[in-house]
Amino acid sequence: MQHRFSPLAALLALATSLLVAGCDPQRISELEEGVSTESDVRARFGEPEQIWDGPGGARILEFNRQPAGQKNYMITIEPDGRMSALRQVLHPDNFARVRPAMMMEDVRRMLGKPAGMVTYALKNESAWDWRYLEPPNTAMVFTVWFDREYRVLRTTTAPDPQALEHRGGP
Repeated sequence: MQHRFSPLAALLALATSLLVAGCDPQRISELEEGVSTESDVRARFGEPEQIWDGPGGARILEFNRQPAGQKNYMITIEPDGRMSALRQVLHPDNFARVRPAMMMEDVRRMLGKPAGMVTYALKNESAWDWRYLEPPNTAMVFTVWFDREYRVLRTTTAPDPQALEHRGGP
């Protein structure tokens, strides 16, 4: 069975993603560290993209807003079931923690699921992109380059070519 690209389906997916991301400030304001429970978090954010093991038996729920959004959230749930932290992880301070030789899985755990992944077979490299906003409101892309052993080679940061301000749009 061949899948066809549907511009309407792509537009609907983008609109849905933007609506979900646009509701995040409201959802976040309804949660309180040390009080809100995992059930409260899931009622506002839905099913997490990934669940990571955290220190001391905590669990870290990943809520991804890529590829259309510019944020990824990591929400820590303590063993008692209460939320202890809610962090938006796509920012320059976090990107600075990505170092050469770091494993791909560690980067994924730190930044969440990327907006895109491309393999360059002839170079034996892969590039993962995360879209984010650099203060005050500039759309950017952070890219991590991995070797064939899934270790970081280098990182780059550039303006987001899909952003309206970089395409000559309004």
